[in-house]
Amino acid sequence: MRAVLQRVTRAQVEVAGETVGAIGPGLLVLLGVGQEDDAVDARSLAEKSAGLRIFEDEQGKMNRSVVDVGGSVLVVSQFTLYGDCRKGRRPGFSAAAPPERAAQLYQQYVERLRQLGLTVATGVFQAEMAVELVNDGPVTLLLDSGKDF
Repeated sequence: MRAVLQRVTRAQVEVAGETVGAIGPGLLVLLGVGQEDDAVDARSLAEKSAGLRIFEDEQGKMNRSVVDVGGSVLVVSQFTLYGDCRKGRRPGFSAAAPPERAAQLYQQYVERLRQLGLTVATGVFQAEMAVELVNDGPVTLLLDSGKDF
């Protein structure tokens, strides 16, 4: 699984002009699921996302996690994180998991975040979405469950 984590002061996602998910301070997570991913990847990536110390403490150092600061998480499915742009000008997406499997692992990731005590908002899986955010810092990180954390 691949995730782009952005520390935000606020973020929201709309489908057909209606807001379906919104958060205040916390993390926006763009989440992609690959062909080889499984439930272990969903769980470990969720735990890593929740535990990353990327929020500032009293001394201004990134020393707190989204859990520590009481932040929320907005998770948006993003199969294009598995786009392969090495050949030609059109990305290939054969490394992305099929929609049924991706939806299942996406939900497992979201559920694990909730089990860790986080308030989680989501987009709509496979919908055409408009995502709006205010990146705080800016802080943007890439996580890939296929690589050692």
